[in-house]
Amino acid sequence: MRGKCNCLKAIYCITACVFILAGCSDSRGGKKEIFLENNEQEMTKIEVDSVSTEANTGNDTESMVMEPEIVDADWSGYFNGLNGEAVIYNPSNRRYTMYHSEAALTRRSPCSTFKIISSLIALENEIFEAKDSTRTWSGEVFWNEDWNKDIDFEEAFRTSCVWYYRQVVDDIGKDIMQKELNRLQYGNCDISDWEGRLNTNNNNRALTGFWIESSLLISPKEQVEVMERIFGQNSDYSEMTRNELKQVMLVSNEENTDISIYGKTGMGKAKNIVVDAWFTGFAESQSPEGNIYFCVHLGRTDGMNVSSSLAKEIAIQIVSDYYSE
Repeated sequence: MRGKCNCLKAIYCITACVFILAGCSDSRGGKKEIFLENNEQEMTKIEVDSVSTEANTGNDTESMVMEPEIVDADWSGYFNGLNGEAVIYNPSNRRYTMYHSEAALTRRSPCSTFKIISSLIALENEIFEAKDSTRTWSGEVFWNEDWNKDIDFEEAFRTSCVWYYRQVVDDIGKDIMQKELNRLQYGNCDISDWEGRLNTNNNNRALTGFWIESSLLISPKEQVEVMERIFGQNSDYSEMTRNELKQVMLVSNEENTDISIYGKTGMGKAKNIVVDAWFTGFAESQSPEGNIYFCVHLGRTDGMNVSSSLAKEIAIQIVSDYYSE
C-alpha cells in the first residue's frame, strides 16, 4: 500500500510539473497563472498598469497625428494698411496658414456670414425647401431696394436680405438652433440675445438678431473649422443640403477658371462705424492642393473704407495666389 501511495505521489508531482511548464511556455501570459498563486494582487496591478500605459501611448500617438500645423504668413500686402486677419486651412496636409494669428483666434460677431448656418439648418431640418422658399414682403421699405418685394431663398442669400433670415431663424426656433450650433461647435454658441437687442446700430426687429453685433461670437479660425465640418469629407449633413447651399454660395471668379470659390460676406457696425467685415467659405480645385477652407476678417480702421466687399476681394486674391504658389 505504501509503495502504491509513493507511486501516486510521483505521478502527481510529474503532472504538476508538466502543468507548470506548460503554463510558462504559454505565449499569452502563462506566467500569470504562476504569479497569481504567489502574489495575485501585485501581478494584477502590473498587468493593469501595462494595459493603461499601452492605451495612453496609443492616445498620445493619435493626438500627435491629429494635431494640425499652424504657419504664420505675411499677407500684409493684400490688406494695404487695413486691420484684419486671414486664415486658410488645407486638410490635405492638415495645415493652418494664418495672418495675424493672435487676432484670428479672437471671437467677433459673424453678422451675415451666419446666413450660411441658418440656411444649412433650415434646409437640413426642412424648415423650407430651396424650390419652395418665397416669403412675402411686409410692405416696409428698407434701405436696400432688393429687399422691398417678395423674395426666395436664393435671392435672399445673394442680396443678404436680413428680414428674410429673421423670419427663417424664428421658424427654426431656439431649441433646434441651439442644438445645431452645439453640433457645429459654432464659436460661443450663444443665442441668448435672440431678439438682437444688444445691437446698438439698429432697433428694428426685422433687421436684428443674436448673430448681428450681439451675443453670438466666432473667431476667423473657428469660421474655417465650421466650413470644414459642413463641406469636408466627414460632413454629417446630407448631400442635397450641401449642394443646395453650394449653389447660392458660388462666387464667379473668371481669372481662375480651374478654381471654384464659395463663400458669404458679412458686415456689422457700431455707432455707424464698420467694426466687422467678413468673407468666409471654401474653394474647390483639381490641383494637388485640393479643397481649402478660408476666412478673411476686417476690423475697424479709422480713415479707411472697410467693407465686406473688400474682405471678399482680399480673400479671393489670397486663395488664388495660394493655389498658384
